Amino acid sequence: MDETEKEGSGERIAWHPAFFDAIRLELGEYESSLRFVSEHPLNSEPLRIDALIIKKEEGVHIKKNIAEIFRRDNIVEYKSPDDTLSVRDFYKVLAYAFLYFSQEKDADIACMTVSFVTSQHPKKLIEHLEASQGYKVEEEKQGIFAIRGCLLPIQIINNRNLPEEENIWLKCLHNRLSPRDIERVSLEIDKRKDPPFTGAYLGTIIMANRESFEEALKMSDTLMSLEDIFEEVGLTARWEARGEARGEARGEARGVETVANNMLREGFPCEQVSRLAKLDIERVRELQEIIRAT
Repeated sequence: MDETEKEGSGERIAWHPAFFDAIRLELGEYESSLRFVSEHPLNSEPLRIDALIIKKEEGVHIKKNIAEIFRRDNIVEYKSPDDTLSVRDFYKVLAYAFLYFSQEKDADIACMTVSFVTSQHPKKLIEHLEASQGYKVEEEKQGIFAIRGCLLPIQIINNRNLPEEENIWLKCLHNRLSPRDIERVSLEIDKRKDPPFTGAYLGTIIMANRESFEEALKMSDTLMSLEDIFEEVGLTARWEARGEARGEARGEARGVETVANNMLREGFPCEQVSRLAKLDIERVRELQEIIRAT
């Protein structure tokens, strides 16, 4: 899982769980027609697809700019805000796509797509694809580049250049948000009843844009306080405090599992829960199954 450290703060920011939240929020109106898989394992080794989005029904057409190319099996690679999408990254993900096709018995190469989501314009990659491979790269929609000539439909999404009115979740998934951006995201969340998957997303953009968030609080009466936001999204420090309190009363193992349960209910992936809660991955998966069954 990709993580970056915020310069000067010592905080580790996990962008991929937030991206998984964002892509689900972007495609929320098609939730019943899609299956979302985070960090899909390719084999017993640590080879994982960042996000795999599978159409449940062939006839569903996704009328969303970032997903109009979607077929049945859609592989998505996400680069965190300060990472570049390199030539090697491009071929690595293509290799993942072909490995997925070779291992999934129901996979059809004609029903697969690959999408790259990046916050930086991959100029060197585009130059390579056009000069060395003869591919044609065109910006078909704002922030969305189609790659023509490859075996699979491929697109590069520059999330910072996406239109705000259509893609607020992906557009605001970076570490250079203004106070206005923070306020807009907060208002969008307030519009939704019981908003899904926003725990990892909101926690990440707050951690990555702390100064802008605090400035937004001063400018607006509509935003919750920093303390309330942390309570709402369940940042790790809060969970650890709660877990320690319960741990003293009921035993340390129960306290740690409280932390893990809170994180799982907010939509964090098992691997991240295991690392942050310091709990064995198999036990985390057992807790996830219990939550799903209730």
